[in-house]
Amino acid sequence: MPVDFKDYYATLGISRDATPDDIKKAFRKLARLYHPDVAKDKKTAEPKFKEINEANEVLSDPEKRRKYDQLGANWQAYAAAGASPGGVHGHPGHRRHTTADGRDFEYHFGGTTGFSDFFEQFFGTRHGGGFAENFTGSGARPGTDTEADLLVTLEEALHGGERMIRLEHVDPNTGKKTARTIKLRIPVGVRDGQRLRTAGHGGQGVGGAPDGDLYLRVRLAAHPDYSVLGNDLHYDLTLAPWEAVLGASIAVPLPRGQQGKLKVPPGTGSGQQLRLRGLGLPNRDGTKGDLYAVITIAMPPTFTAEEHALWEKLAATSSFNPRAKS
Repeated sequence: MPVDFKDYYATLGISRDATPDDIKKAFRKLARLYHPDVAKDKKTAEPKFKEINEANEVLSDPEKRRKYDQLGANWQAYAAAGASPGGVHGHPGHRRHTTADGRDFEYHFGGTTGFSDFFEQFFGTRHGGGFAENFTGSGARPGTDTEADLLVTLEEALHGGERMIRLEHVDPNTGKKTARTIKLRIPVGVRDGQRLRTAGHGGQGVGGAPDGDLYLRVRLAAHPDYSVLGNDLHYDLTLAPWEAVLGASIAVPLPRGQQGKLKVPPGTGSGQQLRLRGLGLPNRDGTKGDLYAVITIAMPPTFTAEEHALWEKLAATSSFNPRAKS
């Protein structure tokens, strides 16, 4: 089955020479419209956000972007050869899987990764297949374990959730399909890279041996407002110079879509982090991480004559010299 090329630059509406800051701004603008945690119509927004998240996943990572940009006109040649720049072969979205009794199937996932077959072929981590090494008796072989990625939103990481996942086996020789749907529980506080196990939903065993397991590796979807660092959430807060100097009370978005008030103390500097306790990701012991507002100070793009005169007065009055040696 052919794999369609994905134009990630077009998805984000940016040029191929876009800077990392351009990519970040484009993603945030679109994600605020389509992210499942903030979108009004979640059902129609979800497919669009998956495209946006995938484009951001590649273009915001220097190594992934380099590999992606190398494709160019060579994409068709790579696709025809069934290979990728990273050395991945085959079609991961419809991956071939050999069962314990030697039967050859293609393994389809529905409702799991949130990534296209194009992404999975060039950047994905799905794997599985082959014979199991251990025997449980004469002619009995346990099924092999299978692994795929699972796209999880920040809302699900904060509060947990459930996901219905469709698993479909396709015999490439006969085209016969067998399918089943399983319910996966996403635990509160799940982390990026964590593996969720569903026992008995991997490769089929033979001769009475147990089936293998399905492991879903969590891929935490990028959020338009927060970045995740360990148990903590970081929020970029931009202040005007007078807010930083005089102090201010600023409304900041909280994880549940609410607004909170953050007190900015007078003399706050760029790069400083202001903490809101207990608004981060849950820990296994019941405690929570924190939410940090990371400060950036922005200058007005233009000045009126009156504003310019006030800045001149401040310059003449202030004794502050940032270049003075201490």
